[in-house]
Amino acid sequence: MEIASKIILPLFIIIIIFYGVKKKINVYDTFLEGAKEGLMTTFSIFPAVIAMIFAINIFLDSNALGGLIKLINPLLGNISMPIEIIPMALLRPVSGTASLAIMNDIFKGFGPDSFVGRLASILQGCTDTTVYVIALYFGTVKITKIKHALWVGLFADLVGIIVAFVLTNLFF
Repeated sequence: MEIASKIILPLFIIIIIFYGVKKKINVYDTFLEGAKEGLMTTFSIFPAVIAMIFAINIFLDSNALGGLIKLINPLLGNISMPIEIIPMALLRPVSGTASLAIMNDIFKGFGPDSFVGRLASILQGCTDTTVYVIALYFGTVKITKIKHALWVGLFADLVGIIVAFVLTNLFF
């Protein structure tokens, strides 16, 4: 299996080159055009990515997350949801990297097979980086009126958080 995984990518590239030659396409020029287009796409999404990183850093540095956790902590005690999962649940719609870092900390502190570790894993799969996706994709194609996309996405994330909690309680 290890040999196959090392052969697949070069074999795929060779097949593409031979296919292009068979169709009488200038493979090298086409490759350069694609590379140029990819670079232009990178430059077009760069401002949206920088703005998102800037907004996430402001949010994290403002300690708003800690205040929000203190605000909803009494409610969570009534439904026996672990408080350690809340930062991940709140940051998952904004930043996939931040939520992965929090999940890693949960794994280190509680273990991946603990209730909180399993909840974090299921939460990671039940939610998406909604704000990031909207900022990146809508910003790339210059859509300024997001209408209901943000609210629908955040509602879907809320449903994902609830489903993750219910599934973890049902199966673990």
